[in-house]
Amino acid sequence: MIDMTLLLEEKSGEPLYFQLYQHIKKDIIKGKLAAKTRLPSIRALSSHLHISRNTVESAYHKLIDEGYVQSRPRSGLYVVELELDKLPTSYLSRRRPFETSKQDITAVQYDFRYGDVDVAHFPLATWRKLSNQCLQSEQVELFSYGDPQGKTGLRVEIAKYLYDSRGVNCSPNQIIIGAGIQYLLSVLSGLMGISNNSIAMEEPGYDGVRTIFRHNGFNIHPIPLDKDGLNIHKLDESKSRIVYITPSHQFPYGMVMPIAKRIQLLKWAADLDGIIIEDDYDSEFRYVGKPIPSLQSLDTNHRTVYLGTFSKCLLPSLRIAYMILPPDLLDLYNKHGYRLYDQTVSWFHQKTLELFMSNGHWETHIRKMRNIYRRKQSTLIETIRELMGEQVTVIGQNAGLHILLRVHNGMNETELINAAAQERVKVYAVSPFWEKQTQAETSMVQIGFGGLSNEDIVLGIHSLYRAWFYPVNTSH
Repeated sequence: MIDMTLLLEEKSGEPLYFQLYQHIKKDIIKGKLAAKTRLPSIRALSSHLHISRNTVESAYHKLIDEGYVQSRPRSGLYVVELELDKLPTSYLSRRRPFETSKQDITAVQYDFRYGDVDVAHFPLATWRKLSNQCLQSEQVELFSYGDPQGKTGLRVEIAKYLYDSRGVNCSPNQIIIGAGIQYLLSVLSGLMGISNNSIAMEEPGYDGVRTIFRHNGFNIHPIPLDKDGLNIHKLDESKSRIVYITPSHQFPYGMVMPIAKRIQLLKWAADLDGIIIEDDYDSEFRYVGKPIPSLQSLDTNHRTVYLGTFSKCLLPSLRIAYMILPPDLLDLYNKHGYRLYDQTVSWFHQKTLELFMSNGHWETHIRKMRNIYRRKQSTLIETIRELMGEQVTVIGQNAGLHILLRVHNGMNETELINAAAQERVKVYAVSPFWEKQTQAETSMVQIGFGGLSNEDIVLGIHSLYRAWFYPVNTSH
């Protein structure tokens, strides 16, 4: 049986019973009330809607007479299974506000969105088994708020993993777990804002992070890039004492900062008593060469904040990220009441991830996903080169889950995106990544590949080729 809530208008000119009858009939026709659904009793519905029993009874009788419901002795009224193909088309063509038409669903056939991941290879059975273990009665700690910094066991696993994979030196006590990088950066902004009000960022750089800093009152100093990453000389000229950087896979261009420049940057921070915010957002997925140690692992002066996330390796919807604070900022975190902030990540998800890591599933999953994404990226690059050749330039192909594509066909960014949409393909703008958007490249788009199958990658690139080059080719 279902509850039924609606507004009956006593001054509408239509009897209340007829309004009720119309409402129920429309819900049956539209499928909101499915076949075999039991309607509320006359007494229950009259009490719920504050109308007389006679009103409900009259509406029900009309529904019975017209064959929308049937009465079962000593059981109640039930919706009849209708032959919808025999109903007038005017009934079937109406859509409820929350319905999505088939046309809406298929409007985009190939979505090259960065941030989508390969959900088909998520170890759901293993995750479900570990989640069920967390729901055992002895896991009483999972029913409390828990430590504001995050579950101790998970922080221990993260510290061990980062030391082995990225050389990061930290104790579990330095790690703060939070629901995404943006949340953690908001906390960090509060800590840094106590004595600073400006921050340097790569130009171009991640616009989502730029927005967080701006919302927290920071002035943004865009620092141009060299071929090997951030221009240290321009950083020094900016007079900022804080810099946010993605050195292992610059976002969005993809270059890797070499060891010599990393040492320069660390010297800059030490000389100014500055802060480096190292966002290592997808360091697991490097396809060419050996990974360079993280900045944090090279920092003997403890001036680096290290950020990482599980969104690219597991699922974005889990909302699990982490931040490693150097001792000075950790002292501020404790002194200024940040431990009063409630933990934002589900305690169940934290415990499940702890078990996932401690039982060895995490390392296995990373190895598998690295191979899967390497094949996808190879498929993407090979298809682009086969079809488009020197008509495009691929940028940032050594790591990560996206590339940039500079297209040499005379179209600007908006025209490229619109032409792709005509072929039911979605590619993404790059210009928002510039603080000074007038300096952004005008014929470039971002292409993510994590969420598409190899087959769809090939078909999607063929569609882009038709969208961007086929009219030119057929003119000859």
